[in-house]
Amino acid sequence: MMSMLLPLFFFFFFFFSTSRAIWLTIPTGGTKCVSEEIHSNVVVLVHYAIVGGTPNITISSKVSSPYGNELHHVESTRLGNLAFTARESGLYLACFWVDGNDRGGDVILDLDWKSGIEARDWDSIAKRDKIQGVELELKKLEGSVESIHENLMHLRGREAELRNLSESTNSRVVWFSLLSLGVCITVSVLQLLHLKRYFHKKKLI
Repeated sequence: MMSMLLPLFFFFFFFFSTSRAIWLTIPTGGTKCVSEEIHSNVVVLVHYAIVGGTPNITISSKVSSPYGNELHHVESTRLGNLAFTARESGLYLACFWVDGNDRGGDVILDLDWKSGIEARDWDSIAKRDKIQGVELELKKLEGSVESIHENLMHLRGREAELRNLSESTNSRVVWFSLLSLGVCITVSVLQLLHLKRYFHKKKLI
């Protein structure tokens, strides 16, 4: 039984705890963006730095929330750090572009994006709680379980919202169909009465 549950546990662990380290190729005169769906009250840590290239090449960066609130905006830099707690659920967007005066070709950017359980400072937690080794790993597992539970509750809430929206849409479609049928019947009856009156007036019937 335990052998069946362990793969499931690690699936949820990696699915709900995001640690994304990627390299982005930013073309001169272009913009590269990455995004992630994050729900509220989740901690996010972002670190980025230019890999190689000439020292005079710099980039600008901007991170915005789902409602367009600007969380981070830096120009003419080679590296940057950002930490925030998501206040809104939705798609968070990070965009990077090479500064206009730089003509050195494409720029390689190393982006490390951590959210959820991966964004916690475990070294500080270990020092504060005076734990190490197995205790620290158990603490991480406890945090993972809490993160999974929060994400499942979030997904459950989203599913309820979508179900309510679907039921509301179906109800509106039914009423619209009945209204359309009523309009069609009314128009048909009026046309029939008009044609009957017209034929009587012309003494055709």
